[in-house]
Amino acid sequence: MLLSEFDYKLPETLIAQKPADKRENSKMMVLDRLTNQIEHKHFYDITDLLDDNCVLILNNTKVMPARLYGYKDTGAKIEVFLLKQKENDKWEALIRPSKRVRPGTLLKISDELSVEVQMPLPDDGKWFIKMIYNGNLFEILHKVGNIPLPPYIERRMVDDELKKLDFERYQTVYAKSEGSVAAPTAGLHFTKEILAKLEQKGVQIGYVTLDVGMGTFRPVKCDNILEHHMDSETFEISDETAELINNAKENGKKIVAVGTTTVRTLETAYKIYGKIQACKSASELFIYPPYEFKVIDNLITNFHLPKSTLLMLVSALAGKNFIFEAYKEAIENKYRFYSYGDCMYIR
Repeated sequence: MLLSEFDYKLPETLIAQKPADKRENSKMMVLDRLTNQIEHKHFYDITDLLDDNCVLILNNTKVMPARLYGYKDTGAKIEVFLLKQKENDKWEALIRPSKRVRPGTLLKISDELSVEVQMPLPDDGKWFIKMIYNGNLFEILHKVGNIPLPPYIERRMVDDELKKLDFERYQTVYAKSEGSVAAPTAGLHFTKEILAKLEQKGVQIGYVTLDVGMGTFRPVKCDNILEHHMDSETFEISDETAELINNAKENGKKIVAVGTTTVRTLETAYKIYGKIQACKSASELFIYPPYEFKVIDNLITNFHLPKSTLLMLVSALAGKNFIFEAYKEAIENKYRFYSYGDCMYIR
């Protein structure tokens, strides 16, 4: 299967630069796979579309303030993008411009935090770094770090008001476990009120945790998509969520996944264990057509980049032709795309 089969043209004006005025006011396209019908709604209509036959599963990971700006003793400004915490105070990170650092380079981020560059890694310009600090690292990161917005969201000049907006809105209202460098964006549309309404209707709600890494968004560079390899992302499923899902499957209820990260968590767990069970593991699962989904039935998801693994995943669920028809209609109706954009419900 060729990468070019998953390409499409998107006007830059449709790339959302800010979130909707209210989370629930985003547009929502509803795709019915049985009838191949498309409906245009708003996200607040999700309370009409789910019922007590649905179990909603969300990824409760929390985005870290992973983008840091530091200075060498020469005064040169260097960006450090935290990717994954390793043992002790060592992390994997991206460094820009990397040609200006070498092992042993010390970068001052603030009076409370410095970064020691230790050694380059063979994978896509990653480095091992050591964090040097006094106190609680994550408290310091929340003081001096920046929300790691994707590169298609333009933030050359960031005032305090816009920075505050990103800290609030590039995070789900149910975020709990800090460790991601990108938001599980399908969940950005939910409010506490909508979750409460769904529970009142009898919709059962469960949570998994997958720490979203850069690999989820890493471009596919090979013409034959079968040659692409996904980066490893850690995930965790609790006893409570495993029991909820297994009971739902036994009783014929529908598993509604919120976001592609939730899909990959559940499908990976099934691939490993043959069922959903409480676990801490890692996913390198690459889902593309044709793929037989073992756990999830329906999906809430945003509109994804051309040639991305996320677009391939939704194409596997709804069919590539139907997805591309929907994307064409979304462009014609001026839906807002990508992380801060609108969403679709595939049922």
